[in-house]
Amino acid sequence: MSDALFPSLSDHDALERGAVLAPSFGADGLVAAIVQHADNGEVLMVGWMNAQALKLTLETGVTHFWSRKRQAIWKKGETSGQLLPVRELRIDCDQDAVLVKTIPGGDGGVCHVAGFRTCFYRRVEDGALAEDAGSRLA
Repeated sequence: MSDALFPSLSDHDALERGAVLAPSFGADGLVAAIVQHADNGEVLMVGWMNAQALKLTLETGVTHFWSRKRQAIWKKGETSGQLLPVRELRIDCDQDAVLVKTIPGGDGGVCHVAGFRTCFYRRVEDGALAEDAGSRLA
């Protein structure tokens, strides 16, 4: 499917320095998608995009993912109201990861665990997980 939606580049320099968007989808057909708060740089979540999800994101301006659990396209926030409008979309040097900068809709949270603005609400301390109170929604 990725071949039909995006071109493929065999030239290393064109991939890394050129102007053509040619995502390098993995063997599973996916690229990592990091979601970052556009104002403060906080990493909010990581998801996966297939070619269709990336194309929908570019066409609609709202972030879409591929749900590995449901094996379906997922428009983040469609039911929760936590839509992720794209403020800026970046791709890494070898085009195998996407960075979406956004200001989350709804209550401003992104995590499916209620009450947290980021999915990264726990830190590792001495080998155990500790909740970061600063990650809670106000």
